Amino acid sequence: MKEKAGVVFSIAKGNPPVPGCTISKAVHSGANDIIYFSMAKTTDISAEIYPYYKLIIVADGSMEIYGNGGFSKMLHTGECMITPTDTPMGMRTSEGAVYTEISIRRDDTMNDSIKAGEVFKLAELVPYVEGKIVNMDVVHNDKMKFVVMAFDEGTGLSEHAAPGEALIFALDGEGVIGYEGKDHPIKTGENFHFAKAGLHSVKAVKKFKMALLLTLE
Repeated sequence: MKEKAGVVFSIAKGNPPVPGCTISKAVHSGANDIIYFSMAKTTDISAEIYPYYKLIIVADGSMEIYGNGGFSKMLHTGECMITPTDTPMGMRTSEGAVYTEISIRRDDTMNDSIKAGEVFKLAELVPYVEGKIVNMDVVHNDKMKFVVMAFDEGTGLSEHAAPGEALIFALDGEGVIGYEGKDHPIKTGENFHFAKAGLHSVKAVKKFKMALLLTLE
C-alpha cells in the first residue's frame, strides 16, 4: 500500500479537495483496488457502468451516488454504500467530499447483512458486548478481507503479525495500536497502516470499534 506504516494518519486530512477538481490516489492495485478520492464543491464523476461492486466509505463531507431510474443516495461522513453492478453509477457533491473506494469482485463473499445500493455505517454493523470482542467479515476472498470489530473497554488483541498489509479505519471510541514496540493512540476518524509481517496489537482504552482491510497480494 502507498501509505507509511506505523503512524496514525487521516485519509480526510491527507487528501483535501482542490477547488474545481476531482483527485484520485491509487493506494493499492490488484484484484481489489483501493483508491482515495477527493471531490471539490459542485464537482461530478459521470455515471459509468462497472462489472464489479464498489464499496464507498466517506471520510469527510457529503456526496450523492446517482444512477438510472431516479436512483439517488446521499452519503455523509462515516457512511458507506456498495454500488450496484451493470448499471450506470455516478458521484457528485455540492459541499465537497473525501472518500475511499474499494473494488469488490462479483465472486467475492459479502456478508448477507450488506445489500448493494443501501446506505449504512460500518460502526453500526457490530454491537459492543461486555468483556468481549465482536467480529464481522463484511467481504472477503483469498486475497483480501474487510472486517469490522468491536472491542469492549479493556479488551484487545495480543501482539501478532499479519500475512499481508492492513489498513485500519477507527470507527468509534478510542484505542491504542501497538506497532513494532511503540504505542499509537487512535480515535474515531483516524487511520493506521500495518506493513506485511509488522508486529502489532490492539487495545481498547475505552469502547472501540474499527474496520480492518487486509490485503494478501
